[in-house]
Amino acid sequence: MTMDALTRTLTPSAVPGNGTPGGTVRTGTSSVARALPAQPSAPPADTGAATASAARAPRRSVVHNPSLQTDVAQAQQALDYLARIAAQLEALKTDLSTRLAGRGAASRQLEARVRQLGDTLDARRSEGGAGLDAELGFDGSRVAQQRFRIDGLDIASLQAAGPQTLGFSVGSVGGPQLAARFEPGMTEEEIARRLDRTLAPVGIRAGLDTDRTLVFTTPEATFDGVKDAIAVTGRGRVDTVALPPSLAPQEWKLGNPDALRQGLRDVVQALTRVRRSQDAATLALSVAMARTAQPEMEQAELALLAADFSGTATSHDYQSLLAITSALVGVSRERVQALLGLH
Repeated sequence: MTMDALTRTLTPSAVPGNGTPGGTVRTGTSSVARALPAQPSAPPADTGAATASAARAPRRSVVHNPSLQTDVAQAQQALDYLARIAAQLEALKTDLSTRLAGRGAASRQLEARVRQLGDTLDARRSEGGAGLDAELGFDGSRVAQQRFRIDGLDIASLQAAGPQTLGFSVGSVGGPQLAARFEPGMTEEEIARRLDRTLAPVGIRAGLDTDRTLVFTTPEATFDGVKDAIAVTGRGRVDTVALPPSLAPQEWKLGNPDALRQGLRDVVQALTRVRRSQDAATLALSVAMARTAQPEMEQAELALLAADFSGTATSHDYQSLLAITSALVGVSRERVQALLGLH
């Protein structure tokens, strides 16, 4: 595309719908003109020029909100990964069902699918994004969590002992000192809540697992710095044990019907979690995309943006040419016209 064509594309006369005075145009990113540096102009001669100059001041768009961009990217990455996992689980479910029915999927094919699923699960942290945890659960409001236990810290021992106060610290140099008091007769839920409130300031949460045992969680990204840095009063450093994910195909022994049935149950349960996570990620993406909606832009402001671009396009200095070429890489005339013509 020639420079003259670029100029014609973004001048007010080339903007679709510009013939209606006082009309508005809704933009997506209102991007190309905003991406270019403002050109120096002569000092304003009157208040009208000052007003026009003020109208040219860039407005920060929600599209440029780093948190919003992270939310969108995180949901999209999770959806892409979950789609691959779902396809592999469906194929594996079919093979396992066929094998159990005695119609016999070839052992080599079944083993290949199991290895493929294991490889995909191993790549979750790098390919699934920070919002997808080891259980293939997605929560748009927080990053993936690592579940773990603390050796010697369990419901039974805390209920059996008399009144006691335990001090906790997390960190290589002792960290903040935290204390929790436990009394005889406290229920499992009360003990879990007491620990949760105590450890929350250092990014560790406590709760009850499905088997009513204590389980702790912390962001996966910080677990390596936490697991060897927890100390309890009177015990010193305590060992932590990361809980493995429910879906662990590398541990399946598919040589007998019982193992095949267990593998099939694991696959079906995993598919249920994946479907829930796909729904959650889709919702999170929809919410994030809704927040990117741009306000309507008056024709006068759009004309000023086009004029700014036109002025930059006719300049021959290096900075202007660099800004134009960088902003327009991969942008066709049709795409620009469609962007500026959105209603």
